[in-house]
Amino acid sequence: MNGVNELMEKYPDKIKELFAELRKVILESCDTDIEEKLWARLPSYYAGEHFVRLIPFKDHINVEAAAVSSHKEELKSYKITPKGMLQISPEQDIPGGTLKRIFSETLNG
Repeated sequence: MNGVNELMEKYPDKIKELFAELRKVILESCDTDIEEKLWARLPSYYAGEHFVRLIPFKDHINVEAAAVSSHKEELKSYKITPKGMLQISPEQDIPGGTLKRIFSETLNG
């Protein structure tokens, strides 16, 4: 076991549900095999050297993906942190189509 599921057990149910939805979008966004593992205790998804990270907090999840910055216009109703991470809370709709493009662009290099 890679430890991601065990790590997520300590978070509220709403965060676990949001995480599961985001994980599903990541896995569906790339044609190549994606490796899920913890990096510095952060759930990370690798396709070769390219990666996406989901960073859970008690009330939101930060999405770290290189292509976030090139989709800021499509994400203007969401917070983007100073480090370029997309912040999504359980109360927000997941921008599935945009995220699929972001994850695909990031993981496929």
